[in-house]
Amino acid sequence: MPSWVGIFLVYLIGMNLSMYFLMWEDKRRARKQKWRIEEKRLWIIAALGGAIGGWLAMRLLRHKNQNKAFAVGLPGLAIVYLGILLLIDTVF
Repeated sequence: MPSWVGIFLVYLIGMNLSMYFLMWEDKRRARKQKWRIEEKRLWIIAALGGAIGGWLAMRLLRHKNQNKAFAVGLPGLAIVYLGILLLIDTVF
């Protein structure tokens, strides 16, 4: 496996952990009726590779699952990133 593949995998793991944490934090703030994390920020992190973590957080934390954009968009992005991982696995 080339070194860039390992770096890419570490990057994706970091982005997904970040996204999961941001979704958890947003849920916590929503419960306490405090200032929320902007959806724009969540989408940026998801687009940069955190979609799988966001989708998992959405399902496990039951957060943003009523929001149609998140309910459709995060699984769609997650499928794209899973496809990229499968492609990397088959090529290398």
